[in-house]
Amino acid sequence: MANKPTADASPVAHFEQSLDELEQLVARMEQGDLSLEESLAAYERGVGLYRSCRTALEQAELRVRLLTDPDRPETAEPFAPLPDGQ
Repeated sequence: MANKPTADASPVAHFEQSLDELEQLVARMEQGDLSLEESLAAYERGVGLYRSCRTALEQAELRVRLLTDPDRPETAEPFAPLPDGQ
């Protein structure tokens, strides 16, 4: 597995690393060679990576909105989150 991002780094900085690890986990799980315990651990890690990626995307979207309209930061809200599972 890939190294975990440092705790003090922003989620945006490690988006690609988290996404790559998530893709690797999914591939391992799809092979069907993991035990139940390994599958549960991989699923749990995958949920954490998914949430990290989602947070990073929301932060990036907010930064884009702030950059495109710096005079009105009070109106800058993240895009509506995707429903879980998408």
